[in-house]
Amino acid sequence: MFKVLLGASTALVPLSALASTDVPEADQIIVTASPLNKPASELSSPVAVVTGDELKKQLRATLGETLGREAGISTTFFGPGASRPVIRGLGGDRVRTLTNGVGTIDAAASSPDHATPIDPLLAQRIEIVRGPQILRYGSSAAGGVINVFDGRIPSEVPEDSVNVIARTAYSTVDEGFENSLAGSFVVGQVKGLDVVLTAAAATRDADDYDIPGFAESSILRSMEEEEEHDDDHDDDHDEDEEEIRDTLENSFVEQQTFSGGLSFIGEKGFLGFSVQHTEKEYGLAGGHDHGHGHEEEEHDDEDHDEEEEEGGAFLDLEQTRYDLNGSFQTGGFIDRIDVYAGVADYEHVEFEAPGEQGTVFSNEGFEGRFEAVQATNGNWSGATGIQIRSRTFSAIGEEAYVTETEKDQVGLFTFQEVDLGTATIGAAARFEQTQLDNPESGVDRQFDGFSASLSGTMRPSEGLTVTANLFRNERAPTTEELFSNGPHLAVGAFEIGDTNLDIETATGLELGARINGDRFRASLTAFVNSYDDFIYQEQTGLTGADILMMRGEDDEEELEEFGELPVLQYIAADATFVGFEFEADVDLGEFGAFEVSTDLVVDYVEATLNEADSMGNDHLPRIPPLGVTVGLDAQAPFGSFRAEVEHAAEVDDVASFELPTDAFTLLNLYADWEIVPNLSFEVAALNLLDEEARVHTSFVKDEVPLPGRNLRFALRYEY
Repeated sequence: MFKVLLGASTALVPLSALASTDVPEADQIIVTASPLNKPASELSSPVAVVTGDELKKQLRATLGETLGREAGISTTFFGPGASRPVIRGLGGDRVRTLTNGVGTIDAAASSPDHATPIDPLLAQRIEIVRGPQILRYGSSAAGGVINVFDGRIPSEVPEDSVNVIARTAYSTVDEGFENSLAGSFVVGQVKGLDVVLTAAAATRDADDYDIPGFAESSILRSMEEEEEHDDDHDDDHDEDEEEIRDTLENSFVEQQTFSGGLSFIGEKGFLGFSVQHTEKEYGLAGGHDHGHGHEEEEHDDEDHDEEEEEGGAFLDLEQTRYDLNGSFQTGGFIDRIDVYAGVADYEHVEFEAPGEQGTVFSNEGFEGRFEAVQATNGNWSGATGIQIRSRTFSAIGEEAYVTETEKDQVGLFTFQEVDLGTATIGAAARFEQTQLDNPESGVDRQFDGFSASLSGTMRPSEGLTVTANLFRNERAPTTEELFSNGPHLAVGAFEIGDTNLDIETATGLELGARINGDRFRASLTAFVNSYDDFIYQEQTGLTGADILMMRGEDDEEELEEFGELPVLQYIAADATFVGFEFEADVDLGEFGAFEVSTDLVVDYVEATLNEADSMGNDHLPRIPPLGVTVGLDAQAPFGSFRAEVEHAAEVDDVASFELPTDAFTLLNLYADWEIVPNLSFEVAALNLLDEEARVHTSFVKDEVPLPGRNLRFALRYEY
């Protein structure tokens, strides 16, 4: 397929056509946020860009953790191996993660224990996109888009013909080592075009991480003690689990990523290709041992000790992907054509223990997007495109809760905008057809969705921008929402889909204001999203044993292994999300050699069902609490320093069968010094006070706390 893409793209745009007009500079233009190449300050919705010093400081093992302190962002934290971003309380298939403008083509959206094969170590810039711009990427981007740029397909010639970034780091909390090396090089010219070669590699090796106290939360331990008392028995195995503390067992991570790219760059655009291979192995912390707890009880002490030494359940991931990206100035009514394409072969194996292979998840997929950008005609500009996505997803093995499903999707979209001087009015629309075929069940569903948005930006005075966005988004149900039917041990549940689910419709209004002064900058965004047939997992109160007995499946081994799992049923119900995000930073002035500033981020979302569920509860599960982050920065010619306080409020209003989550406050310190030109030394003290912290948006928050005190030391070289 990659050869077909390569041939088609080369036939479409000869290399000689890449020769006049400037390609926009990446540090000035947020390319992914708008096909119209508009600066972020002119967009109607906030687009956050994490790059440079901020990215270096906030760098964590996963994408979700790296972005967790950005406005409106939380994380699905499933240990250090798997953590996806949650945007405004929405996650899973409602948040798209991209690399260089193309989807990750993995299995991450299907379950929180599945990792995204993106290594933040190689990221050069990360964009968080919300608002009308998301229509470029499909209805599954309803919550937002996370686009990670790693530079493996360069669109510009590197300065001095060579760019190299190298980093090595050590962290105390997990005795972890991180290493990365990335470079781009001008290797010559072909028909007047600069030929740029890129290469990158990153490795991570971390042991189980330290935690400040017990692995299980106090409320979970209290419940277990009460159950033991009520049952009037003594379970040594449970007592052992309660005593797990100070180090979170089975939280190791090993990862390797290698990539290479080749770009032909001229004055009229560029055409580039890349290949990337990722391997990752990580423990599924939190006692999710795929049923082996029952088997261990039957073993004698010697066998039990031997199995403990072997280790618990873990996931072994591998992906190889090929990408194409090009941008070509054409002149005439269509001023520019942009092409994005990627094809990947993804597989991960869930091992119940070392040497004991469990379920194999596979995803072979393709995604392509073609955009035609109109030449500006007076005050009118626009862009129109087509997006194609295709994947074959399967899970084979004991935990095959989703059988093989083919999914094909085609989307047509357009953006049109009129600039009135002090105001800009924009409109966008997308038609999307989704086909899902599950041969085993004999179900073949087709969904036709139409999404649209209307946006306005006003600049009533210098430094003040007021924005408004009205949108309607129709999303087809996913493979998992339709066809799940079995035990999913990693999240400790028996999951059941509904093949009768229909399109989920969101209607939303977002209002915002941005102030940009000489020493003070602030933005406030408020939103309300109303969902018709919002699809979510309701905990029914039943157990796996109830379902198996209803089906006439009374296999003793299955009942013992899956019988106690709570049943999560995908259902559709009307729901409302209301919230806000506030950001501000103030330049406090110069103090000696330092320029000092302070910043504040506050975000909040409330998500409720319009009608109470079967238990009389109207709260949706795993909604992030009020978050506040306050920082103090000091910049000097020889280095920089930052102190940061991160607070998450207590969560008492919870969904049925969901446990409350305590508030936490973390103190983080960062510093870096330039040792010699191009070489810097970085130190970070994360969770300096060693506070216990649990992320309410995590499926395993009562068994998997965040890491304890961590000192991270790094050397970084940039040329």
